Amino acid sequence: MSTRGLLYKLARLLGDINAVQKGKVGRRIGRRTAGRATGRTLRKLFK
Repeated sequence: MSTRGLLYKLARLLGDINAVQKGKVGRRIGRRTAGRATGRTLRKLFK
């Protein structure tokens, strides 16, 4: 794994921990799902 990949995983983990502490896990899951769907749609458009 590259250094960049490791840093991105660490940032995602810290964001998850922060969401749990603030009680906003559902909102985070929803946004992550929406982001993935948007990425898939854009990938199909520009393929």
